[in-house]
Amino acid sequence: MGKNILKYAFRNLAKRIRNLAKRILSCLTWDQWHKQSWSQEGEDMVLSRIFQGKNTGFYVDVGAHHPKRFSNTHFFYRRNWSGINIDAMPNSMQLFKKWRPRDINLEVGVAHLSGTLDYFVFNEPALNGFSSELSSERDGAEDKYFIKEIVKIDVLPLAEIFAKHLGEKKIDFMSVDVEGLDFDVVKSNDWVKYRPKIVLAEILKSTLQDLENDLLAKFMKKIGYEIFAKTVNTVFFIDTQDDSA
Repeated sequence: MGKNILKYAFRNLAKRIRNLAKRILSCLTWDQWHKQSWSQEGEDMVLSRIFQGKNTGFYVDVGAHHPKRFSNTHFFYRRNWSGINIDAMPNSMQLFKKWRPRDINLEVGVAHLSGTLDYFVFNEPALNGFSSELSSERDGAEDKYFIKEIVKIDVLPLAEIFAKHLGEKKIDFMSVDVEGLDFDVVKSNDWVKYRPKIVLAEILKSTLQDLENDLLAKFMKKIGYEIFAKTVNTVFFIDTQDDSA
């Protein structure tokens, strides 16, 4: 275990150095056509097109992970938006409180029912999650990812979280990325009371044809949402009941 951690640390350091060098070079060669994305698959650029011209708004990020890294909301925070960030990882909200002071930052898990679940903590935090099946599949993958520990985490339904923290705010978009249990999170919302205009959910290894038979996609259609766009793993759903949609 100690050798694996040391090996991963060196790889991570080398990667950070390479990324820093790329950033320095990009700063030295300005390109007026360049757009900077913080999302893993460019989701924030798709959202920026959808909400083009909207100067302020409200988002919800479930499985927020980090205020900047792989973030679908940081682009909008920099443009005077605000929202709710939710992540189950212990101590995850320290950086959010530092870099996202306008946001509501909640360190809690989300599930269909209130209770306590096993949370699988990896050496790569982006892989952390509650899915035992997906976590087992990823443990030891590529000879660099492994489970460091399993901890008990309190979980709440989205509807309960919104009832306490949302107030009268309307959600422009909600991003859900909880490593394998996105459907469970989506089902935990009260879709009569809380209807984001756009919902992003991760459906891993899916094609457009696969979505026709996907349980999450079928559920979204049932509650009045249609597939609007897709990146590699993320599917965008739009509310057909929204007059502005």
